[in-house]
Formats: sequence, structure tokens, C-alpha cells
Amino acid sequence: MGKPTMSGYATGKVAVVTGASSGMGKGLARMFAEEGYHVVCAARSEDKLSELVAEIAAAGLPKAYAVKTDVTKQEDCANLIEKAEAVGPVQILMNCAGVMYFTLMKNLKKNQWAQMIDVNCKGIVNCVGEVLPHMRARKTGHIINISSDASRMLFPALSVYCASKAFVQMFSKGLRAECIGTGIRVTDIQPGDVKTNLIMNNDDEEAATKLGVLIGKEVGIETPREQVLDVSDVVDMIKYAIKAPEHVGIHEVLIEGRDQCFGDPTAMGDN
Repeated sequence: MGKPTMSGYATGKVAVVTGASSGMGKGLARMFAEEGYHVVCAARSEDKLSELVAEIAAAGLPKAYAVKTDVTKQEDCANLIEKAEAVGPVQILMNCAGVMYFTLMKNLKKNQWAQMIDVNCKGIVNCVGEVLPHMRARKTGHIINISSDASRMLFPALSVYCASKAFVQMFSKGLRAECIGTGIRVTDIQPGDVKTNLIMNNDDEEAATKLGVLIGKEVGIETPREQVLDVSDVVDMIKYAIKAPEHVGIHEVLIEGRDQCFGDPTAMGDN
């Protein structure tokens, strides 16, 4: 994305969405456009970003931009925010980039551990570090982080993933504390199972077999309707958070399918 000319300069609201090429990120990018934001879409896949930008344009929505970004690289995050600020003042940073691998620690999927830590933890810190000075200078802004219900509880074969999402939850709390009095809001969204392609690249067959997870399939393919969320459910929750009155902070939200209940011995519903 080149720097916009003055004739195309957006003087309105700007939202940056990481992980925008698929799943929740894609749905959120469309929502921000529908809400009148100029959307800067970030992900590693240029082709998918271009398709998303074209879809938003075809819908007659405010301008969308594509910036190829690897959130694990500080220089990529600096470039992303620089280009977004060239469009206009960034009002929202939507940290949606994330990876998830079901794997047993004994199976030594070391590259997958590193990727989860780099994307889920370092990626959010990198992006926040670049946008925060701009928001502080303007005394306004909203940083929204996607953690998970896995930030609250341990799921089998997800030791590294759960730890990475617990990091996001605690980082969000600390960031919000530091932003008190600055006009900046910080929201931590903790979804349960959502129908996305998040686990498509899992390859630990032993872990998958033990957990009943389908290798190469979307989340929720064979899950009862009441136990899994649609992307639109999470999008609607975030829409509520951004539209809340300025004096209201939606600090953290746990959102799951109505009957999602993992390993709860108190569950007494009739079967």
C-alpha cells in the first residue's frame, strides 16, 4: 500500500485489523468498514488481503487497504502502523492474528510452540508498541485483543496455546491499567470454540485422536450447534464494545456457545 494522495486522504476513523485474511479477522474487517471506518487489513497473505479489499470496495463501503504484515517482525508492525497513520488517525487496533496447534509436549513440535508464542504473544506486543504513542498523543483510541477461554482454563494438548492466551489476558490487564487517564480503552475478548479454520494446520495425530479433533477440518464441523459460535457472534460482541459510550470500558468478555462446557463435573443437564 502506497501513501494515499491528498485527494484520497481519509479524515475519518481508521481501524487496523491483524489476521484479516480469514476467520474472525476477515469478519471484523468487514464490520469496521460497515461501521464507517477506513480499514487497514494486515496479514501475511497478499492474495487473500487483496480479495478482502476488493470485497469491501464492491460493497460500496469506506476505503480498505492491504498491508502485508508478519506480526512477529517488529519492522513489519512499524510499517503497518506508519501506513495506517498515513490514511488517518488510528482509532482502533484490532489484534486478531493468532495460531493454535493441538499437540502433546512429548511429541516435541518445537516449531509449532515457537510459532504460537511468536504470533500470539510477541505479535500483540509489537503492534501495541507501535500504535500506543499515537493514541496517547491524541488521548483517544481503542485496543482490542483476542485471547480465548483457554486463557482461563487448561485444555488438554494445548499447554503452549493456553499459556500464550493467558499472556494476552494478563498483558491486556496491565495495558489497561497503564492507560487509565489517557482516554484509551483496552478490551480483551475471550471466545470459546468458533467456526474458523484456526486448527486446519494441526498435524499431531496422537493429540487429535485423544481429543477427537479432526485434522485438516474447520473448528466445529461436527460440533452440536449450541456448543460452537459463528464468527458473526464474536463480531457482534466487538461491535458492542466499540459502540459503548466513551465513559464505558468493556474490559473483558468471555463468550462461548451456550452449552460449551469442558470437563465441568457440576454440569447436570438432562441427556
